[in-house]
Amino acid sequence: MKKQHISDAVIRRLPRYYRYLDELHSRGVVRISSSTLGKRMGVTASQIRQDLSCFGEFGQQGYGYNIMELRAEIGRILGVDEPRRLIIVGAGHLGHALMQNFDFAQGGFRLDTAFDVSEALIGTEINGVTVRPMDELESYCAAHRPAVAVLTVPRAAAQETAERLSALGVEGLWNFTNVELSVDGRVFVENVHFADSLLTLSYRIAKQTDRETK
Repeated sequence: MKKQHISDAVIRRLPRYYRYLDELHSRGVVRISSSTLGKRMGVTASQIRQDLSCFGEFGQQGYGYNIMELRAEIGRILGVDEPRRLIIVGAGHLGHALMQNFDFAQGGFRLDTAFDVSEALIGTEINGVTVRPMDELESYCAAHRPAVAVLTVPRAAAQETAERLSALGVEGLWNFTNVELSVDGRVFVENVHFADSLLTLSYRIAKQTDRETK
């Protein structure tokens, strides 16, 4: 892999490449050109080639990309081939929905435990995932060293819980709390703001309406 700074924009496109290639592979497609892949994804062929060149040489001129090989390489770059343990902190409605419906294993994560303060939830299993009390968080992390925590606690508990997880050595937080967290710089935080996404959709609809009425 080339030793260079990889922009955030490139990093965020990699999972899309992986997803599209995975879909093509599941349909039995063997190879694809950068132009065809670009049309499917809504990006230019040159953008795809430029993005991939950040990590090495892929594909052959006149042949395109071998889908299975490129999928495997991007999966390696994303760390999918190195399974990481993941926990969910907050097993309420959103946490429950993620456990029930999200395929963490496809992204290279192993989920077997969630934590909550609710007596009604502690000791239950959701899609094979055991819900433990929050006072077992320290002992569990010491024994199993999860790399990532999915944070789905109420807003009021978000910062305190993030600091607690950071102190326990968790390397990344997938944050659904709508709180901008302040944590140790060694901890990566990926924020998921549903409202931002919905407002972006609202903006696009509003602009389309403006164009149609002019």
